[in-house]
Amino acid sequence: MESQRNILLIGLLFVSFLMWQQWQTDKAPQPVAQQTVTQTNAATINGADVPEADSTGMPVDMPATKNLITISTDQLDIKISPVGGDIVYAALVAHKVEIDKDDPFVILEQTNDHTYIAQSGLIGRDGIDSSAKGRAAFTAQKSSYTLADGQDTLSVPLTFTADNGVTYVKTFTFTRGQYDVGVDYSISNTSDTALQVQMYGQIKQTIKESESSMMMPTYRGAAFSTQDTRYEKYDFEDMADKNLGKATLGGWAAMLQHYFVSAWIPPATDSNTIFSSVSAGGLANIGFRGAVYDIAPGTTQKISSQFYVGPKNQKALSAISETLNLVVDYGFLWWLAIPIHWLLMFYQSFVGNWGMAIILITLTVRGLLYPLTKAQYSSMAKMRNLQPKLAEMKERFGDDRQKMGQAMMELYKKEKVNPMGGCLPILLQMPIFIALYWVLLESYELRHAPFMLWIDDLSVQDPYYVLPLLMGVSMFLMQKMQPMAPTMDPMQVKMMQWMPVIFTVFFLWFPAGLVLYWLVGNLVAITQQKIIYAGLEKKGLK
Repeated sequence: MESQRNILLIGLLFVSFLMWQQWQTDKAPQPVAQQTVTQTNAATINGADVPEADSTGMPVDMPATKNLITISTDQLDIKISPVGGDIVYAALVAHKVEIDKDDPFVILEQTNDHTYIAQSGLIGRDGIDSSAKGRAAFTAQKSSYTLADGQDTLSVPLTFTADNGVTYVKTFTFTRGQYDVGVDYSISNTSDTALQVQMYGQIKQTIKESESSMMMPTYRGAAFSTQDTRYEKYDFEDMADKNLGKATLGGWAAMLQHYFVSAWIPPATDSNTIFSSVSAGGLANIGFRGAVYDIAPGTTQKISSQFYVGPKNQKALSAISETLNLVVDYGFLWWLAIPIHWLLMFYQSFVGNWGMAIILITLTVRGLLYPLTKAQYSSMAKMRNLQPKLAEMKERFGDDRQKMGQAMMELYKKEKVNPMGGCLPILLQMPIFIALYWVLLESYELRHAPFMLWIDDLSVQDPYYVLPLLMGVSMFLMQKMQPMAPTMDPMQVKMMQWMPVIFTVFFLWFPAGLVLYWLVGNLVAITQQKIIYAGLEKKGLK
């Protein structure tokens, strides 16, 4: 099979992948805002009296935005409402909105037209948070807290005393260098009767349309994990269609977006329920309801959970839960993407530049595939040498395809030529390319990562389109090195001539890191072709 046909094959495979990918994205839901969702109110999900919304769609338990408690650490800027002790604002100090601005990237916030907050509380028979009772009004010793230099942890205690004299202390614990927050309740039962409570944690977000495109099909929506399902997306349309109610040991519930995630992680040894809902006002909600705790008179009970809000850092996520790192979704080629990501991280650890790490990965992949590439070009050279005999067969047998096919197979067997020998390297490179595509798309480390000169962010397209144009030129040179076969169909010849142009147009909007990989791969392939062809000439095969 001719090299031009191989290029056409890889082009068609890749375009087909993009079309399938876009079809998957198009199946995603459109915003459900301001429509009435016919379903069980979240206030009674599986018997849990979790505060939700009234018939007008306005949340009755939406936290107040005044007298907020502010917390600053080396990684997070957090604001907590004393009403319920909910996290209503979270910004990532080390991650900027734009590469040339100092404004931190905000994940959680509550504005007039958008809500994305993390709530938690105590429900059950003696809970202090419910639709009927409202939310607990906590008090704090200070209005602002800061993780000081040399301080490893910061605790922010909020106190609430119920009418029966029972004291509830809700403590947020922050750790230097980490994005996970400990959220614990300490309940001192000073009454003369036993108490029964459950902790819940939920993430509320205004449903909005994904900002993905054909080249950047990013997911925005919910996901969860149970002991039976390690990782499952549950998009806004799924949430509107059916409430979750999955009992599990451990588990977690999360909201995902490109590069970042927020998640509630209850204790792995507790029996929890993962639930979800969509309010009539267009608020999507996913969370957990924890185990039931009985607190005897005169005793103190601690109930714990964790909340993560930050980048999709696989190492940090794995330290919290063995499945939470799966929010870095590499698709069906995850088994190939994981070692590629590991190798990318390894190279970057000693070269200190993500662009150079991508170049090293390209050289590694091309090097490993060199034996197959050599076999590919050798097979193509043998096929070219058979072209005169194949043309003579075509004249002899005319339109008798059966006899023509039999004669061709006999010729291939006699000459020891595998007509599919040129396809194998192409078929092997496509999964590697797609896996690397997902690695570069999902790796938050490449966000705002510079390469050199004008490339100051490998996660977005080349602003001057230099890399895509160079890639197109390299593809054109590869094509020129291999003359068209005389038996090739004229229409196929025209398609091959247009392939560099078509690919260049496609790659104009690709992340610069991915275009860099493809460009360097082409340059390596051109070098390999020259070396292989020089060897074939000596054998009289070229």
